[in-house]
Amino acid sequence: MAWIALLDTREGRFCANGLGLDHHDAPQCDTTDGALLTRGSLMVETRMSPDGRPQELFGFSAGHPWPRSLTFQAIPGGGISMVHSHDGTVVHGAIRRKTFARTDVLRVTYAWDTATNWARLSIEEPEQGEVLAVPIKDPRPFLVSDLRELILGQNDRVLAQDVIFAAVSTQVEPIGPMPSLDPSVMAATPHGYRPVGELQRGDTVMTEKSGVVPVLHRIDRTVPARGSFSPVRLRAPYFDLQQDIVVAPDQRLMLSGSDVEYLFNQEAVLVPARHLMNGHAAHPAPAGPVITYTQLLLPGHETLLTAGTWAESLYIGRLRRKADLLENSALRNLERATLPEHGKPAYTVLKWFEAITLTDQRAA
Repeated sequence: MAWIALLDTREGRFCANGLGLDHHDAPQCDTTDGALLTRGSLMVETRMSPDGRPQELFGFSAGHPWPRSLTFQAIPGGGISMVHSHDGTVVHGAIRRKTFARTDVLRVTYAWDTATNWARLSIEEPEQGEVLAVPIKDPRPFLVSDLRELILGQNDRVLAQDVIFAAVSTQVEPIGPMPSLDPSVMAATPHGYRPVGELQRGDTVMTEKSGVVPVLHRIDRTVPARGSFSPVRLRAPYFDLQQDIVVAPDQRLMLSGSDVEYLFNQEAVLVPARHLMNGHAAHPAPAGPVITYTQLLLPGHETLLTAGTWAESLYIGRLRRKADLLENSALRNLERATLPEHGKPAYTVLKWFEAITLTDQRAA
């Protein structure tokens, strides 16, 4: 199963063999006339209107061989509604954010599996780490041709300027905590540095607070290399790096020093890579249509030594207590008994304006 379609601000791509895969591989979906995608995910990442006005974001309508349409709409209060009409049947759902914190971007995912009569509409706030999901009743499949034409702009399509990217997967995509290190990033172990993508359950790594700790699990995920998933290259020797590393925008680094103590009255803080992009120490990394990230789940919430800098391990909070979210997460195939519980983050996480203050101070 794979991502088969991607639309960004420049172009649309559709590949039945899977984006980023060998085109000689078997098709990931049937593309014959009338073929249906009975299981999959449609992801849309969009900026939110600052005035909260209703706005039609993304969708299509078609009339042959039967009436069909899909609409994603921003609704007042920072929520999202979805309406899917298929051969006289209407499937709909809406979800609203619980808080009104500053949010530039929302990631909306509609996932469905008609064989089990299951579907889910979710919104994620990449900068806040918030996840909300609601069940959708009696989902209907999509014509593969409709999804292809939606991405390529060949049907009656609605595409708001605020949409950053849209993508289609042939599997039910997870939501919630996600990995954020390129598999090639070198992690310190008692036996030297090893690529994080080679570490397995039972291996050990070096952490800042707890010394040597065991790896409980390694989590991998392939995502569209766009929007809040776009890779960031952190450059050596900034952040004490011994070599450049590639991370997701949400990967947090632990920063310390006299300026941190002066500005925040903290020994150390965590800063998302997205807030470090000033053109010198960090900048966008080139990528194809998709990218695979990996991350280590440790007994506690730690920072591990990666290529000379301290990077946050996967933080899952008390996810194991939340059956619905766990079942929909990237950890859904792991035994609950093997999952840890993480309390508050090991260090304070800087907000965007705090991170700007710190980076400006260091650049001065």
